[in-house]
Amino acid sequence: MTSTPTPSGAAAPAGRPAQRKTALVTGVGRLAGIGAGVARRLAADGWDLVLTYWQDYDSRMPWGVQPDDVERLTAELQATGAAVTAVPADFEDPQGVDRLMAVAAAEAGTLQGLVLSHAESVDSGILDTTLESFERHFAVNTRASWQLIAAFARQAAADGGAIVALTSDHTAYNLPYGASKGALDRIVIAAARELGPQGISANALNPGPVDTGWMDEPLREELSRQQPGGRLGTPADVAGTVAFLLSPEGRWVSGQLIKADGGFSA
Repeated sequence: MTSTPTPSGAAAPAGRPAQRKTALVTGVGRLAGIGAGVARRLAADGWDLVLTYWQDYDSRMPWGVQPDDVERLTAELQATGAAVTAVPADFEDPQGVDRLMAVAAAEAGTLQGLVLSHAESVDSGILDTTLESFERHFAVNTRASWQLIAAFARQAAADGGAIVALTSDHTAYNLPYGASKGALDRIVIAAARELGPQGISANALNPGPVDTGWMDEPLREELSRQQPGGRLGTPADVAGTVAFLLSPEGRWVSGQLIKADGGFSA
């Protein structure tokens, strides 16, 4: 599936105050999602934003497409004073990242932050994973993430920037998702080493179970019991850690696989 990105809610970069920074946040198609939580926090912290979404993926998921969510989130973020560009991006398409970055450059200028919160995630195990599903997971979660990291580094200014990639420790019965995220972890570690001389930090962030609408009530109760604090994580919890890693204070942290999961993995 391919699509030419058409920005929604774009604002001209010339009107932005010089001190504002811009972050690209992927996977921001639903108001309830982690990407939306990150976007809200960054906007509150004074960032301008380029957001991506892909409703063809949502249409295959149990929650389905929420057709107004992108427009509603864009308006919400713009009301805080942020300049926002929302772009549909098909990361299964090898040319999807190049098209996205061309729009981002034209609409937002240089990016200082990159948050990878997009994902292909369809449960299957060793015996029932199809070749099509395996290749799609690696195209979206791994190849496109590498392309985005490389493209971000190529356009970075002299003072660099920060990369945060959301990851997972899923393995059994979630084979293509877990394996593709494991490969992403290695790419992020490589980025911290290879891009560090450019002033770019890179970290992988594992948020543990976050209730964004994909859990049924029995699973929600079971996972809540496993949390030391007795509750599941929220997009806002994840966003706080992302905001720190993108901040000047967080830039010394690099090359790490960080578990910010409320103690779930302890």
